[in-house]
Amino acid sequence: MKKIMLMALLTWNSAFAQLKNGEQVPEIEFKSVLNSRLKSIKLSQLKGKIVWIEFWATWCGPCLSAMPHLQQLQAKYKDKLQVITLTDEGIERTEQFLKAKPSNLWFAVDTANSISKMFPHRLIPHSLLISATGSLIAATLPENITETVIDSLLNGKTVHLPEKKDNLTTDFIKDYFFAEDTLQTRFLIQPEIKGGPGMMVTFADKPAFKERRLTFINVGVDVMYRKAFGDFSYGRTINKTGEKNEEIYCLDLLVKDGRDLIPTLKNELLKRFALQAKTEKRLKEVYVLKITDLHKFNSIPRNKSGRRTYLSRHGEIDQESITMLDFADFLENFGTYRSIIIDETHNTDKLDIKFSFQPENPSSLNKILSDMGLSLEKTEREVEFLVLYKNNEEQ
Repeated sequence: MKKIMLMALLTWNSAFAQLKNGEQVPEIEFKSVLNSRLKSIKLSQLKGKIVWIEFWATWCGPCLSAMPHLQQLQAKYKDKLQVITLTDEGIERTEQFLKAKPSNLWFAVDTANSISKMFPHRLIPHSLLISATGSLIAATLPENITETVIDSLLNGKTVHLPEKKDNLTTDFIKDYFFAEDTLQTRFLIQPEIKGGPGMMVTFADKPAFKERRLTFINVGVDVMYRKAFGDFSYGRTINKTGEKNEEIYCLDLLVKDGRDLIPTLKNELLKRFALQAKTEKRLKEVYVLKITDLHKFNSIPRNKSGRRTYLSRHGEIDQESITMLDFADFLENFGTYRSIIIDETHNTDKLDIKFSFQPENPSSLNKILSDMGLSLEKTEREVEFLVLYKNNEEQ
């Protein structure tokens, strides 16, 4: 697990001020609308209806979880509510999603993020609820918009929804954890940065900090423990505490010698939290990554730049100098198999791998793997797990 992005980050354009509740929403033109008889539409054409604009992405787990709720309300208030989902992904990708996941919602595409810039936010899902007269009711989360809310609005009542306030900082490391290149050691831990993203930064692209600095922003204790005790994925972690570890923290660690980074992280966590950890092996059903066509596999570009990059998310990977072990980690965390993936290719080459697939269509990933000369075979293997427990619990 080289880098964690828990929710989407969007760039804030300071030329646009935050619209206040009750103010008229400026004219919006949705130029590419899918799943509708209208190919484009302006907000003013929808006056008389409550409008719900839902900023989302096909790779955003919380966004996908919210979709059934949006569809249910659209079905109930068919002629009085119009839900428009808005993504910066392309038309082709959105059409692929709709083909696999039919919906009663309108799907608008805005690859230039022109509408997103009008309503500054950083995390998705992000919901804008607009009255039938065109004024902003709230910028909130989808679960806050309920039947009771819609009924109240239709009956002319005023509603007050929890406001979603994102932290629009553009550089969290610089603004919250600035460190001179000459700094040798540091350990900082602080509470959650409200409205900010959840992520882990390894500074692999910063020579002054490479391999000797690690920063967590807005993550749970279990995430930090998984890193400290061996880079365990969520699927390879057993939590015996019965707790969800809902407390969120930020942590910045800098050591003089990179060899001390993970041991120091481990020691500091154990000193501060009543949580213990151990590893144990268990027989588990897994998928094994194998090379099935050496000619195809050898056609995968070998890295020549010497640069390591880490972009990966649900449905997409763009990484340079990646090994098959790293690739198996990507498939385990972002693939469609929802299972542990074991690398048994016995290959140590550093490759450049870039592709996207349809998470809602597992066969799309299977075809890509086949074209790469790879396959995933279901079997059983003894797998090492991280076990989290409290001091007073039986081990």
